This record gives sequence, structure tokens and C-alpha cells, in this order.
Amino acid sequence: MLFRLITSGASMREILIQLLLTLPVVFLSLTVHECAHGYVAMKCGDRTAYNLGRLTLNPVKHLDPIGTVCLILFGIGWAKPVPINTRNFKHPRRDTALTAAAGPAANLALGIVFALLCHCAALIPAGGSEKAVTVVYVLTLFLYIACELNVFLAVFNLLPIPPFDGSRIFFIFLPTKWYFGIMKYERYIRIALLILLWFGFLTGPLSRLSELIMTLIFRLIELIPVFPKLI
Repeated sequence: MLFRLITSGASMREILIQLLLTLPVVFLSLTVHECAHGYVAMKCGDRTAYNLGRLTLNPVKHLDPIGTVCLILFGIGWAKPVPINTRNFKHPRRDTALTAAAGPAANLALGIVFALLCHCAALIPAGGSEKAVTVVYVLTLFLYIACELNVFLAVFNLLPIPPFDGSRIFFIFLPTKWYFGIMKYERYIRIALLILLWFGFLTGPLSRLSELIMTLIFRLIELIPVFPKLI
């Protein structure tokens, strides 16, 4: 993502283009992620997010400043958690896991949609005009970035450690005492994760895993004869 461009010595023009293409994707991805949590929670019996106005596509309601910056720089980040009251669930453990899984699942679905649109954009005839070629290139790049960021976001949030969604899926199978014992240290774990992100210890492995998933998505789409090979 943007961090890789900065550290690779890219020009200011390239960095600005990447930033302009990334920002709308960040707003959309985080908003859909949190709305998915709230929607599934409501379907499972908890209307807390709905009553607090969090089931909205207004990104202002969902963005976390630090998580947004991390998503722009590293391609992995978070938003303000949707409030969930597990006491309203009929099956608290199962419904908590389903609600947690909804966010990454929504991002993965968005990633697949953007990958499909990216292939469709590659079919647009650019003609001989340099301007037309540039427009098609920028559109394809935008859709590729959108796919990449959503897959990264899904993978990152499936980490089985607090405060991410994967912890609420994984730890739901642990004894309650162990689960809440680990959750007490959520703030400190978040700080440790930020340090690992800054020094690149997490971005490398997660990037490789995300790239594998993206490659699989693209290869499956390219089984449709009309679509060209892009990666």
C-alpha cells in the first residue's frame, strides 16, 4: 500500500495518485465492514448498533483515526467497533462468532466484486487516444487497489488476537474465564500490534497471505474465457 511506495522512493506524484485512489476505498471498506457487524447482530436479536445509528453508510460514524491511517499506509486497519450487547443474543457464543465473522466476510465479498470489476475494466477498448488509455489505466488501478485493500482488511481482522474479529471467533471456543482473562489486556495488545506494524513484522506475512488469496480470486475469475489474465 502507500507505505511501500514511500519506502521504495516513489515520486510525490505517484504517492498522491495512490492516496487519492485509496481514500474512497478506505471509507467504503470500513463502513461496509462495521455495517455488516451491526446488521448481523440485529438479525441475531441485538438492536444496539441500529438504535445508536451505526447501521449507516456514512463513514464519519465508523472511522477510527489511527485505524484509518494504518489502513491507508499499510493496507490493514480497523474502524470504531460497532457496539454489541451479547445479552440480547439468543445463543450468545454462536451469535457473537457470527457477528464477528460478518465484517471480514463483507470485505472478502467486496474484494471479489472489485476483482470482477477490475477484469471488466480491462476489457474496455481504450482506442488510440492517450487520454482514453490513461482513464482505463486509472480505473483498473483503482479497482485493483480496492480489491487488494479489502482482502488485506479481511485477513488482518481475522487475526485470532484482541481486539480483532478473529479473536471473537477463535476465543468463543475457549472457557469463559480464559476468554475474559485475555480480553483484559486488549489495550496493551493493540499497542504491541501497532509496534509490529510500524517495524513491518506483521505486514510481510499478512501481505503474502493476502496476495495468495487475491491470486486465487483472480485465477478463478480468469477461468471465464472472456476475461484476460491480469496477475
